[in-house]
Amino acid sequence: MSGVRVLVGTRKGAFVLSADGRRGEWHVDGPFLPGWEVFHVKGSPVAPERIWAAQWTGWFGQVIQRSEDGGRTWEPVGNDFAYEGEPGTRVDFENHSQPFSFAKVWHLEPSPDDPEVVFAGVEDAALFRSGDGGATWSELAGLRTHHTAAGWGPGAGGLCLHTILLEAGAPERILVAISAAGVFASDDAGSTWRAANRGLRSGELPNPDPEAGHCVHHVTRHPSRPDTLFMQKHWDVLRSDDRAESWREVSGNLPSDFGFPIEVHPHEPETIYVVPITSDEHHFPPDGRLRVYRSRSGGGVWEPLEQGLPQANCYVNVLRDAMSTDSLEPAGIYFGTTGGQVYASPDAGDSWAPIVRDLPAVLSVEVQTLP
Repeated sequence: MSGVRVLVGTRKGAFVLSADGRRGEWHVDGPFLPGWEVFHVKGSPVAPERIWAAQWTGWFGQVIQRSEDGGRTWEPVGNDFAYEGEPGTRVDFENHSQPFSFAKVWHLEPSPDDPEVVFAGVEDAALFRSGDGGATWSELAGLRTHHTAAGWGPGAGGLCLHTILLEAGAPERILVAISAAGVFASDDAGSTWRAANRGLRSGELPNPDPEAGHCVHHVTRHPSRPDTLFMQKHWDVLRSDDRAESWREVSGNLPSDFGFPIEVHPHEPETIYVVPITSDEHHFPPDGRLRVYRSRSGGGVWEPLEQGLPQANCYVNVLRDAMSTDSLEPAGIYFGTTGGQVYASPDAGDSWAPIVRDLPAVLSVEVQTLP
């Protein structure tokens, strides 16, 4: 029977949660890398025992770790994230010009084709690639030197490149999202980039139709439908049906269109999930009720999913990388909260139960479906 491995990054280490295909009983391993903030943990799609982790502390800085045995043991790999050439400038919170400066790795994205290739999205916003299993890293500097970069400014969490979408069999195509700059796409393996933000609206920007400067929270798509993308933005849920050439709002009847994660069902490309929170000021569920919302129509019409979730006095948040799916049938949906709970639904969201409680605040949740 196939199984599931849930990789969890938290404020104080990483955890590995595992179950067989029934997903009824869970085994919890960890904490690994204890005491470190583990921003993201993700496994290779083509080498299931290889897992990557981005760990950080204010004292010791950034360390990339790799496991070759499914997360049981870890070893540090290369950690030199040097910007190529002159760093260039971006703006700070007061709109003053500042040089780009490396702070940490937010997101790791292993290649869907080559186990030696992995990408890293960092703060201040830049994209790095390793072709040797993480031993060395090279910046794809065409992104940071895009003509809009001098106007990129940080979101509340920093100027972070947090989303990297790759296509199996098409390594020349890369799509990234940056808070607060927007979506950028490359068709030549990262040499050159184009802004992909047409249709986005951000009321705090003086230009009603800016090329860049949008606070995008997360972007996802189904691997069988690379032309169709879904976005959770700083206010607004949106979709694109033309490879991010244009976007349209699909927030519909959501109680709030502010949130961080968005995910797509593994077998139904028009079924998507979001977790609304009250506002950009109040990062907790509306009315203190933790609900996942599902749309079976690619947005517009949404249904609340609440069975098994706390429906009173719940004031947690779900961060942008803290939701994922398995590929079993029926599909499993998973998310973690800043309160340290990891919830699982083995029936595509109809019902939920906690796998584990009382972890440190959850920063990321990624799922591997195992043979």
